[in-house]
Amino acid sequence: MDNLLLKSFIKEKLKNVFYRIWYWYLSTIDKNAEVIFMNYGYSKNNHKIKLDENDEKNRYSAQLYNLVATGVDIKGKDILEVGCGRGGGLSYINRYLLPNSATGVDLNKKAIEFCKTYYSNKRIKFLQSNAQSLNFQDNVFDVVINIESSHRYSQMDIFLDEVYRVLKPGAFFLFADFRRKSEIEKLNKQLENSNLKLVKDENITANVLEALKLSTNEKEKLIHKIIPKLFHSIGKKFAATEGSTTYNKFSTREYEYFFFILIK
Repeated sequence: MDNLLLKSFIKEKLKNVFYRIWYWYLSTIDKNAEVIFMNYGYSKNNHKIKLDENDEKNRYSAQLYNLVATGVDIKGKDILEVGCGRGGGLSYINRYLLPNSATGVDLNKKAIEFCKTYYSNKRIKFLQSNAQSLNFQDNVFDVVINIESSHRYSQMDIFLDEVYRVLKPGAFFLFADFRRKSEIEKLNKQLENSNLKLVKDENITANVLEALKLSTNEKEKLIHKIIPKLFHSIGKKFAATEGSTTYNKFSTREYEYFFFILIK
């Protein structure tokens, strides 16, 4: 392994360790379940979807889920979210878009324990599972959703094979995530080489930036509320608040965010 590949490997391993620690930390400090979404959000000309009062604090994250999940008609369908995190997105889908059933999986045990404790509904369930080895039979879901999770997968091609396997014929994969500009060609090739057929490809970086800017004030209030001052800068980077290094990478287009619809 040459030095460049070794550095990339080590960086990826350290990033995964950081995310595991961060999940554990959130699970430890977030006693009132104030962090249930973990995506960067979506806004278009500050247009607002209708939300119940209790969901207003998570508006921009909910709007990203709304954009993706309404890419096709999911009412009455059996859906799977891979990388469900702390369950806010799947809960939104279940309550507002009325699928027949909603299943969420995540590799992180703490996240799944949180979801099982916090959400209770016969049409929604949560399981611990690896995105690259889904513990479901073939041809069982009408829709698979994956939002802002795949950038951490070590083998994207295997994940896409798994998505194809668990989808019914004619079913849809709704996928939104970001990549470094240098990685976009690789992602497009991975999608092209999968057995899935591309239906839609939309760059939503500007909309994600708009959401990050509009949500910064509320996110910083929450960071100051639940995170010790020593870790405020880490919290802002993780949340991509305006002015953070993560926000700036979207602003300079070092990061690009995409929304895809694919069909089996």
